[in-house]
Amino acid sequence: MERYVVEPRDLKLDDFPCRVLVGVRRAGKSYMLYHVIQQLLAQGHKWDEMLYLSFEDERLENFDTDDFNRLLECHQEMYGKRPMLFLDEIQNIDCWHKFARRMADSQYTIFITGSNAKMLSGEINTTLGGRFLIAEVYPYSFKEFLAVHQVPTAELDILSTEGRAKIIRCFDDYLHDGGLPAAALLPAKRNYLSSVYQKIYMGDIIARNKITNVSGIRVLVRKMAESVCRPISYNRINNLLSSVGGKLSLATTIKYVEYCEDAWLLLRLRNYSSALADKESNCKYYFIDTGILGLFLIDKDAMQLENLVALQLFRIYGHDPENERVFFYNDSFEVDFYVPEAELAIQVSYSLHDEDTRKRETEALQKLPRRLTCNRRIILTYDEEETITDQHGTIEVIPVWKWLLK
Repeated sequence: MERYVVEPRDLKLDDFPCRVLVGVRRAGKSYMLYHVIQQLLAQGHKWDEMLYLSFEDERLENFDTDDFNRLLECHQEMYGKRPMLFLDEIQNIDCWHKFARRMADSQYTIFITGSNAKMLSGEINTTLGGRFLIAEVYPYSFKEFLAVHQVPTAELDILSTEGRAKIIRCFDDYLHDGGLPAAALLPAKRNYLSSVYQKIYMGDIIARNKITNVSGIRVLVRKMAESVCRPISYNRINNLLSSVGGKLSLATTIKYVEYCEDAWLLLRLRNYSSALADKESNCKYYFIDTGILGLFLIDKDAMQLENLVALQLFRIYGHDPENERVFFYNDSFEVDFYVPEAELAIQVSYSLHDEDTRKRETEALQKLPRRLTCNRRIILTYDEEETITDQHGTIEVIPVWKWLLK
């Protein structure tokens, strides 16, 4: 099953008729389905050629795979046409992938969305293999966020004092409040972000996995937020949870973390230099949206800045269940991000004004080329820019907002 990454609001129609869109709730997957339908209508297709179902609708609570066939039969009786299928939040239906495979084999056009990462793993991945293209849907990129706010980003706009000021003001909002589409134009976003988090927390994590230890998951999410940017082991997570929420087994803690990943609340980053066992048990975790992350933090700017960079790298290179595209590097020194296919190394530092911070960030990037191939080395900051030269070439210091626009 081929995987590619698209910007959330830009799904182009081509000759591949079977797509799966996966991502966190409220990232814009349903909007993309509506947009595809509008594109098809503009091309001359009619409403009676389309069949849309949202499995968040309580009237479909007891829907099962046999009901798919009944729907197709009813549509044929009513319209005498083969429908194009648009199936929203399909992970709620057991064995949906077998129906999807049969429809693909029967040359149906079928678009599917889901908000559970596990819907693309194991048996399901094998069943769909070769029939579907997969698109990972993230909250707004910074470019999209600026477009929604009608802020121009041409080179002259970036160079002008007024244009640059508008971009940086928007960047502050984007950094602190995140990129969930429905929140972009809200004057007060925190209540909306809290409601989205509660839906993920109570619906996609607690209810879906039938968890009774609600307080344990609550503490886990808070501790994971406080640990963003730092490698953390399962044992460490377990000790933190047990110290504040009662004794939990290590196996239960691991399951809780996996449930948060399945719901796309947390995205895992593995250590490129580690052995296989350590890659799985001592990872970094980032939140799917910096606004949701900010709900749990007080002094948060530096952590949100690095989280923002992680999300952009996942947009560019993808974040499949194994995530063999983006890593961090930690072996006697640490580099925040390393992308093997691009031979790219990135450090994130809110500021380099402090000499100790500057030395730590630059020395790590000076050591890495002795161990790994680095065609490009970058330090991303809030607003500082310069070029540092060493024996391996140059280290670019770039403001994050400017890097996000490239």
